[in-house]
Amino acid sequence: MTLGFANRLAGVFAGQGRLCVGIDPHAWLLSEWNLPDNAAGAREFGLRVVDAAAGLAGIVKPQVAFFERFGSRGFDALEQVIRDARDRGILVIADAKRGDVGSSVDAYGETWLGGGSPLESDAVTLNPFQGVGALSGPFALAESNGKGVFVLAATSNPEGIAGQKAKLASGQTVARSILDEVTTWNTAHTTGLLGNVGVVLGATLDLSGFELGSVPIPAPPVLAPGFGHQGASVSELKTIYGDLADGVIVSESRALLAAGPGGIRQAIAARAEEVRLASG
Repeated sequence: MTLGFANRLAGVFAGQGRLCVGIDPHAWLLSEWNLPDNAAGAREFGLRVVDAAAGLAGIVKPQVAFFERFGSRGFDALEQVIRDARDRGILVIADAKRGDVGSSVDAYGETWLGGGSPLESDAVTLNPFQGVGALSGPFALAESNGKGVFVLAATSNPEGIAGQKAKLASGQTVARSILDEVTTWNTAHTTGLLGNVGVVLGATLDLSGFELGSVPIPAPPVLAPGFGHQGASVSELKTIYGDLADGVIVSESRALLAAGPGGIRQAIAARAEEVRLASG
């Protein structure tokens, strides 16, 4: 029997904590790391970040766009980074933000969640703004393969706030409707306190403005960008997320990556301990 993503995530939380290290090979970071701004540089960068995270953080999140910009060679680099992380027992969340309908979104699911796919990851971010129901194919594939999905609900970019706070005819905000549909799926497919399908809720937001209401059971795991460089403080984790805090994955990228190849492992160790104390 395949172990569900929620159980796998809970194991990581218990063993290595909630810190997720982003792998974002920006051109400026590659330069600061004395690496070329090409696929080979992105590959080397990613492998070094995985090496630095090993034993300290149980989750990494490669931002697909920074590899995709190098075409087929970039995807080859990403495949190697994902494979190395998973071989080391690190959960990989592919930050792809894909979204479509019908067979197209099913194909995206097979790309990131299919067993044996070259880009097989442990979870993927998906865009629900063609309807959460349109994502049922990837949800089902994730369920059968012990994978996870994180659905964008309230993102940390200011351009998204108006649309995500907009009210539907039901009186719900768009963000709340997404959370409710995710909850409906988790209720039908999950027996524990934590669901296999999660949501993305930005740490820099005042979440009360999205009218998310009471915490559902099973609660969705929360992928939480916005800590570190974007301004959110780990010490405020419980204040920001309230009763959702127990399922929060603290995602940091630039604040850690900017430490450079000589300092990143120390930066990860320090932040992992800070997250442990804040979530304890």
